[in-house]
Amino acid sequence: MESTLFYLALGFYLVATLAYLCPLVIKEGFISRLASASALLGFGAHSLALLTRIYRAGHPPLSNLYESLSVFAWAFVLIYLFIEFRYKNKGIGSFVMPIVLLALGTAAALPKTFQELMPRLQSFWLDLHVGLVLVGIAALVFASCAAFMYLLQERQLKSKNPGAFSRRLPSLELLDRLGYRSLSWGFPLFTLGLITGTIWAGYAWGTYWAWNPKETTGLMTWVIYAALLHARLSFGWRGRKAAVLSLIGFGAIVFAFFGVSFSESGG
Repeated sequence: MESTLFYLALGFYLVATLAYLCPLVIKEGFISRLASASALLGFGAHSLALLTRIYRAGHPPLSNLYESLSVFAWAFVLIYLFIEFRYKNKGIGSFVMPIVLLALGTAAALPKTFQELMPRLQSFWLDLHVGLVLVGIAALVFASCAAFMYLLQERQLKSKNPGAFSRRLPSLELLDRLGYRSLSWGFPLFTLGLITGTIWAGYAWGTYWAWNPKETTGLMTWVIYAALLHARLSFGWRGRKAAVLSLIGFGAIVFAFFGVSFSESGG
C-alpha cells in the first residue's frame, strides 16, 4: 500500500512539474489548473504514504536517507502550496516542482527497508532533531529557489526585450520578500534542529559534538545562513547580494544532504 501511494505521488508530481513548466512558454489556461490539481493530488498521496509508513514502522519516518528525502519533499510541497494559494502566483511552481521531483525520484532509487536503530539511539530527541532539520531545510531551499528566480527575473528585466517569460515570473519585490520570509522561518527551525541534535548526541554517545562530516557540514550551512540573516537585518542586504549568498547556502545543503550521506554509505 505504501509503495503504491509513494509511486502515485511521484507520478502526480511528474505531471505537476511538466504542467508548471508549460506556462513559462505558453499562455495559462487548463494546463495551469492541471498543475495545481496534480500538485494537490500528489501531496495527498504522499501524505498517505508517509502515514502508512509511520503505522507500519511504529515511529516517524526519519531513520534513513530514503525517508529523509521523502519527508523533505513533502514539507517542500506543503510550503509551496501555501505560497501558491496565498499569493496566487504559479510561476514559482516551475522552479519548485522539479526539485520535488528530483528529491522523490532519488528516494525512489534508494532501499526502502525499515531501519531499526540500536536501543540507545532511539530517542524523542532524535525524531525532533531530524524533523526540525528537514522542515528547516525545506524552508531554506525555498528561499534559495526565490533567490534563483530573483536573479533570473533581474536579468530578464535588464534585457532590451524581456518577453512573456519575464511576465510569468513573480516580481522582484515579491521574490525578495518570499526569500526573506522563508529564511526567517527556516533558519530558526534549522537552528533548533542542530541544538536538539547535540542533546541527542550527548544522550546517545556521551559527547555533544564530535566534528564528524554531518555535524561539520551542518554547522557550515548554519554559518552561511546566519551570515545571510545578519546581513539582511544589520546591513539591509536585499536583492542580488542576498540572492547570491542564499544560493551558496543551497550548495552547502546539497553537499550535506547528498555528498556526505552517500560518502558515509559508500555510495
